[in-house]
Amino acid sequence: MALALLLATPAGAATLCTALADAATGKVLRQDGPGCEARVTPASTFKIPIALMGYDAGILTDAHAPSWPYKPGYPAWRKEWKRDTDPTYWMQESVVWYSQEITRTLGMERFRTYVDGFGYGNEDVSGTRGTKDGLTESWLSNSLAISPREQLGFLGRMLRGELPVSKRAVGMTAEILHAGTTPNGWQVHGKTGMGFARDAEGKPVRGKPYGWFVGWATKDGRSVTFARLDRDAARQETPTSWRARDGLLAELPAMLDAVK
Repeated sequence: MALALLLATPAGAATLCTALADAATGKVLRQDGPGCEARVTPASTFKIPIALMGYDAGILTDAHAPSWPYKPGYPAWRKEWKRDTDPTYWMQESVVWYSQEITRTLGMERFRTYVDGFGYGNEDVSGTRGTKDGLTESWLSNSLAISPREQLGFLGRMLRGELPVSKRAVGMTAEILHAGTTPNGWQVHGKTGMGFARDAEGKPVRGKPYGWFVGWATKDGRSVTFARLDRDAARQETPTSWRARDGLLAELPAMLDAVK
């Protein structure tokens, strides 16, 4: 299918980083913006490592299993989350409670071992100070943080088979992340994420949200990883992450044609 490029008005959004790297070598091919080295919350881009964990541990079995029912008390910030969810729908609609059920099933010891083995950002899954929410909250504007450059590094290690997970886990994760084909023939896989900075007391600052779109594109045996990080001057009606995604997808064909 062709990629939908439905662009929203930037509405005060600033692009903190746009970066591309060759997946086979890790060589950075392009880096623009002042925020490529700064760590922020991964938010829902962390569903990529959670999917790898889930498939490697046998909790997830294929693109449509297991299907788990929504239960009262689960996070339901969007109405789309109040329904049975399988891995494909989880990734498509970014269902937070499904991520949390995977990590709960793993348990903290295995969860932490995976994060450490992935070399993911600051590797801090401790969660909120004085609580024990790291297993289910650490990536949600909490203790875990990663930079755009580190996102490229993680994705490159994944595609080169350097992470402590099975080849099948990588393949299944790629399947549920497929985002379409560019007009110039690149197969794109990616995930959005939206989150907030934290104040001195550790509470999320609800204004000025971050918006991520990270992933990779493949054509003729070559893969290029990418990371886009935007931040709004104030919260907008359209999620920052959706606009980061749509903006990058609009620019990506020309960027990919230009890389050597």
